[in-house]
Amino acid sequence: MPTATEAEILASYPQVSAPTEQTGYTSNLTDEQKVILAQFREKLTELEFTSRIDDASLLRFLRARKFDLEKATEMFVNCEKWRTDFGVNTIFEDFHYDEKPLVARLYPQYYHKTDIDGRPVYFEELGKVNLTEMLKITTQDRMLKNLAWEYESFTHYRLPACSRAKDVLVETSCTVLDLKGISISAVSQVFGYVREASKIGQDYYPERMGKFYCINSPFGFSTAFRLFKPFLDPVTVSKIHILGGSYSKELLKQIPAENLPVKYGGTSECTDQELYLNDFGPWRDQKFIGPEGEAPRHFDV
Repeated sequence: MPTATEAEILASYPQVSAPTEQTGYTSNLTDEQKVILAQFREKLTELEFTSRIDDASLLRFLRARKFDLEKATEMFVNCEKWRTDFGVNTIFEDFHYDEKPLVARLYPQYYHKTDIDGRPVYFEELGKVNLTEMLKITTQDRMLKNLAWEYESFTHYRLPACSRAKDVLVETSCTVLDLKGISISAVSQVFGYVREASKIGQDYYPERMGKFYCINSPFGFSTAFRLFKPFLDPVTVSKIHILGGSYSKELLKQIPAENLPVKYGGTSECTDQELYLNDFGPWRDQKFIGPEGEAPRHFDV
């Protein structure tokens, strides 16, 4: 495992995001937000937190809580407690998901290259899930532990490499959720896992969603989403795109053809087995791997 310090790793890739009209990012802070950021760091330092208090990390918690200092502090403290209780801080050393190659066939979840903004592209083929067979070789607790492992790999290895490749701070992912073949029974099978997985993402890895494409959505899905839109945060809604079976044109606006798998309308030729297990991206390119080292794997490919 890498021996570089957090400060050394942070210093090795850009810490300023791409220019944006939205405030609350390292590239665009109002005077009021700068004051709140300083107060947030001071508060956490008083509480004796010394890790993950760089500007970008703190701003993610502040954005998630609309720059409410008290709520952001509560969120950060709860996150750190969860990291300790769930064993996240030593997860690369302590957790080994040896069943990953088998699970991948029954619930395909994988990263493959980057979008036009340099984000890692994450694919999840929810329509292929077979929880009955999965639970013969793993458990929901281990699935959730692996989810945390993947979030940590995303944070500590994928994003730094993508930031070096793009030469700006990359903080988010581009997600493609494939619902092809989805059924009510499949949804009900995996509902408990998805609920717990969503909680981990929202509560402990806030502001990590950049773009979200839901493809092959079944009849009525878009209508249902429109009904719920008024209850969702407008910023979140702007990131979500619900698409049916004719999705390739929209995906190709965000993901270069050479980075999008052939089966989704691109030109990146990979078998399903290669997609599920190879983890292609800048984080596997020696030009963009920094002092943190190469992203760990659960297995050899």
